[in-house]
Amino acid sequence: MSEVKISAATRTEFGKGAARRIRRENNVPGVLYGHGSDPLHLTLPGHDLLMALRTPNVLIALEVDGKTSELAIPKSVQRDPLKGFLEHVDLLLVKRGEKVTVEVPVHTEGELAPGGYLLEHVLNALPVEAEATHIPESVTVSVEGLEAGASILAKDITLPKGTTLAVEEDAVVLQVLAAQAEEAPEGEEAVEEEAAEA
Repeated sequence: MSEVKISAATRTEFGKGAARRIRRENNVPGVLYGHGSDPLHLTLPGHDLLMALRTPNVLIALEVDGKTSELAIPKSVQRDPLKGFLEHVDLLLVKRGEKVTVEVPVHTEGELAPGGYLLEHVLNALPVEAEATHIPESVTVSVEGLEAGASILAKDITLPKGTTLAVEEDAVVLQVLAAQAEEAPEGEEAVEEEAAEA
């Protein structure tokens, strides 16, 4: 996984008013946690951060106040529920070689067997443990030819080398459901027949 370089500045102003001022300047308030150090409050460039976060579990080479880079991954991201812009980000400090637990998006490929079956994503993201600089962007699962009643468990998914499951092996990730036929309730049919007779 490639690193995305972002320059950040430490911030000393806190509270809603300060956060609004930061966002007005197209920046995002954030906090860097990890390795037993005190949380570091940061101001990050909004556009650069937004572009970086398009990649799930992106590895960020963070340059703080022009000093040496720290490696970090997104821990939680708050967005405006209506407009979608970034409101706040929590980052987790990581070191090369260190294992971290993250959730990796699950993508599917292939077609279900004919019959109008429905594919249910029980888990949209698979919890895994991976080396901080080698976090997979996603995992892909084939659903080719699966029929109702079929399910794919966490242990059925092929993971990249060095990545292990961080969830029970028998956890259901995907399952195939029979399509529900839409039928009018009997009461409604009776009312329609009475209306036709009147």
